[in-house]
Amino acid sequence: MALFNRKNTAPSTTATLAVDPAPAALTGTYTIDPAHSSIGFTVRHAMVTNVRGSFGDHEGILVLDGTDPAVSTASIDVRIASVDTGIADRDGHLVSGDFFDAETFPLMTFRSTRAEQLGGDTYRVTGDLTIKDVTRPLSIDLEFNGSATDPYGNQRVGFEGSAEILRSDWGLTYNAALETGGVLVGDKVKLNFDISAIKAAPQA
Repeated sequence: MALFNRKNTAPSTTATLAVDPAPAALTGTYTIDPAHSSIGFTVRHAMVTNVRGSFGDHEGILVLDGTDPAVSTASIDVRIASVDTGIADRDGHLVSGDFFDAETFPLMTFRSTRAEQLGGDTYRVTGDLTIKDVTRPLSIDLEFNGSATDPYGNQRVGFEGSAEILRSDWGLTYNAALETGGVLVGDKVKLNFDISAIKAAPQA
């Protein structure tokens, strides 16, 4: 899915990032860099604490228009089997038929349908989130963290944001009752995004 080739030469110890603040310079197609990005989640457990996890295997394309953000688009694919909560048994349960059924539905996908600038460096991207065989709308509020050229010559952009969903809206309804009342797994899930993306080299 890579749209470019990274330079492999190591940077000098005195190398610095060259920042380009001009919005028009951001226009282009970017590939999400999974090594420097994270897609995570937080969910309530046993009514008293939170479990945090992430998906280590993901890829995506951002098509940005620096002069008209409303026409920018985002496409992200997340491999469910890469879920990591730090506990192997729990991860195994999450990919089973009780939750994601990763064998049948290996990908969670997001395809944007609309983008808007809320003010300053804050944006809202709305699109279709598909989990298992259910597709529902999702809006993600993002903060633009800036752009820079890294020591390898890659032009990067960064975004950080979050969204909240009810997992039951996507058919993830597994639960267990607690003797003290309530349930084992909360319905509300907070999604967290920390994205670094690299601009594709212009096509010849």
